[in-house]
Amino acid sequence: MKRVVLLAAFAGALALAGCNDKKTAEAPPPPHELTDAAIGHYCGMNVLEHPGPKGQIVLASRPEPVWFSSARDAISFTMLPEEPKDIRAIYVSDMGKAPSWSEPGTKNWIDARQAFYVIGSRARGGMGAEEAVPFSEKKAAEAFAKDNGGRVVAFSDVPKDYILGAGEATGSVEEPAPADAPQGRGAPAAGQQHHAH
Repeated sequence: MKRVVLLAAFAGALALAGCNDKKTAEAPPPPHELTDAAIGHYCGMNVLEHPGPKGQIVLASRPEPVWFSSARDAISFTMLPEEPKDIRAIYVSDMGKAPSWSEPGTKNWIDARQAFYVIGSRARGGMGAEEAVPFSEKKAAEAFAKDNGGRVVAFSDVPKDYILGAGEATGSVEEPAPADAPQGRGAPAAGQQHHAH
């Protein structure tokens, strides 16, 4: 009887070790640096030409990432049934580490599934539509929401209808207050907008 129990325990330990090896072997690939060669999957335009957070999705079926002019577009890719499902990694700009809204950075990527998002703010993304503004730290997301409106949610709590049915492109982009800006500074006065290029 003891022998059977020991053999079962040994077999279980081997199975767990195999699972751990598999997880290590399948670690997600790192994010790519954003360059002027990145073209938005949905807009067909140079991603660097747009303000606000960006996204990239790494697929098993292709060596280069799929680029997005907004974090919202990257999330929508994961929700649309017609898009590929061999996703190995999803990255979005960490706006808490972005130089500015108009220059969100080329290397400050975070795992989209671990980010905190501000939805429903007055900030407009790359194509002038409502944005899901990502942050690696909840405090930074809360500060941004305090300055720009909206609420903070996790990746799994971003409403599908917000992503797929969010506001139409308006051709203008709000320059939001940065998450670390003093209250009342960094954001335009109500109704003041900057026009997208």
